[in-house]
Amino acid sequence: MQSSAATVAAYLKEQTPERCRELETVRAVINANLQPGFTEGMQYGMIGWFVPHSIYPKGYHANPKEPLPFVCLASQKAHLSLYMFSIYTGTALMEEFHQAWAATGKKLNMGKSCIRFKKAADLALDVIGQTLAKIPVTDFIEHYEAAVARDLLGRKRK
Repeated sequence: MQSSAATVAAYLKEQTPERCRELETVRAVINANLQPGFTEGMQYGMIGWFVPHSIYPKGYHANPKEPLPFVCLASQKAHLSLYMFSIYTGTALMEEFHQAWAATGKKLNMGKSCIRFKKAADLALDVIGQTLAKIPVTDFIEHYEAAVARDLLGRKRK
């Protein structure tokens, strides 16, 4: 469910108290582990952490008016979602993430673009935090640009 909230505070205020607590728990892990350079705000109707235009003026290739997304957190109709765009750039980080998560014994309910969960306790929060902490903004931009050059599907652009 996309929100029209203009701020993170307004977005959280729209949630039930239980959902707000769960979102705040995950949000705290993200904020505690981000490298410098990322900004928190609203993006695509959800809480987002992104590379601001002041650092990466090109913006997101699909919509250059938007800053480059890194992670998003959302309240959907039937679940909460964590969009880990940060690990979808074709690096070994995705495999490391899956291996670290599997070692926790927690079930990973991951779709093509998000991790679905009902409660923050369902998540391997330590793995999420450790993964995000490994990604400096400069490395993320470099991997993102390489992925775009491969057309995000492994094909070389002409």
